[in-house]
Amino acid sequence: MNMDKKSYARYVEARAPRSPLFADCLRAFLVGGGICLLAEGIIQLLMRFAGMTREDGGTLASVVLVFVAVLLTGIGVFDRIAQFAGGGTLVPITGFANAVASSAIDSRAEGFVLGVGAKIFTVAGPVLLYGTTAGALYGVIYYICKIAFGA
Repeated sequence: MNMDKKSYARYVEARAPRSPLFADCLRAFLVGGGICLLAEGIIQLLMRFAGMTREDGGTLASVVLVFVAVLLTGIGVFDRIAQFAGGGTLVPITGFANAVASSAIDSRAEGFVLGVGAKIFTVAGPVLLYGTTAGALYGVIYYICKIAFGA
């Protein structure tokens, strides 16, 4: 069976199972929103009972969420949550923590230096690079617009 790329693409599209888009979006929204709600709850508790400012509470809440995500990744639970929620676990800081922890876990057999040390940011590295670049570019554009339009 000899097929060109277009024929093969039509063949695959006709036989691939359809994703329940609404259900996927709803699960992503609920789980991602739940993660954000949990973070807000931690912030409120820290502000009320530990006397922290909102900024300090937010910082500690981020640290707690990263720790929990790495712990859940290490024991294999985060992947099941991500499979259920799809993109809902990727957007909050927990998705970034999972990406870093997964890379470290996958490469630990190669040793700490050439395995974990060298490959820990293989997934998260592009996010850091392009996120930082986009932030810097946005800053330059904002600065130019501020000068040009005097806001």
